[in-house]
Amino acid sequence: MSGKKDHGMAPRWGCGFAHTAAGDVPLVSTRLERRDRLDAWKWRWGVGRMQAAIAPGLYGVGDPDPRSPVLVTANYKLTFDRLRRELDGLSAWILVLDTRGINVWCAAGKGTFGTEELLARLQATALDRVVSHRRLVVPQLGASGVAAHEVARRSPFRVVYGPVLAAGIREFIASGYRATPAMRRVDFPLRERLALAPVELRQALKWLFWILLALLLSDIVRGRGLSPGFLAAGLPFAAAIVAGTVLVPALLPWIPGRSLAWKGWLGAAALAAGWLLVAAVPLAAGLAYLLLLPPIASFLALNFTGSTTYTSLSGVLKETRIALPLLGASFLAGLILIVVRMIGA
Repeated sequence: MSGKKDHGMAPRWGCGFAHTAAGDVPLVSTRLERRDRLDAWKWRWGVGRMQAAIAPGLYGVGDPDPRSPVLVTANYKLTFDRLRRELDGLSAWILVLDTRGINVWCAAGKGTFGTEELLARLQATALDRVVSHRRLVVPQLGASGVAAHEVARRSPFRVVYGPVLAAGIREFIASGYRATPAMRRVDFPLRERLALAPVELRQALKWLFWILLALLLSDIVRGRGLSPGFLAAGLPFAAAIVAGTVLVPALLPWIPGRSLAWKGWLGAAALAAGWLLVAAVPLAAGLAYLLLLPPIASFLALNFTGSTTYTSLSGVLKETRIALPLLGASFLAGLILIVVRMIGA
């Protein structure tokens, strides 16, 4: 199957075709347009996220020839855009795997950025007819999904694991496909941690709607009518949501412990305790809030386990098994305490 058939028509960000022995392969620009940046912003907030996948197959940048390097990546467009932007001024082939629109790291864990998909894509694009060499540069973060020895055994190609970040690919190629220790290091700086927050915050705000609705109905049942008081009562819950989705990733290195569940619980507990002291909340209500709010933040913080380098897969499974029952029990106890207070009021 030729590259052109694989893709159908040239993508919006395409700039022609490269003619190869296996057919025409779309060439893509290394310059991101305003629409690319707007799409990235929308997807960060979870808007149209399901449209963030591009067609898998073979692409080219610059003026690639049979000797040009082959870089393997995911069909999540933000990942693809970051790679093609770093290839400005270079000529290379980009082999895009079908990861269902998921980034390399997460897709490798799920198995979609994996050995079988890579082998299938090599055959579908007839890559052995496009390039004269037999080297595939696979991102280091995809190593858990791609078994190099299996690729070598079942195809004419061999896998070389590239740098962690796309920003290091130029130096990696220039150095003869050798990675420095810095290229192998996985960092998780503040900017990258906060980049994950918008979509988590947006999804969690749906919970706030139901919490506010429950508080409003509670006021109506107790004869308080349609007053704005329920909004003030919802502020602690909003703070717990912000703590779990924004403050925990922002302060991740400085909150004690390695467990994301613990970090979320501790951060929200500190906020709740401070708020209770300032607001002079009655003891029973304060206890209810301490039982309710930290589990919310803790549960939301657990969503970051697949995005950080702080926990391994086995660590995530272990803390989830331990944390979820405890969080559920705490939340239920707080809910019961609030209901009992309402009945007695």
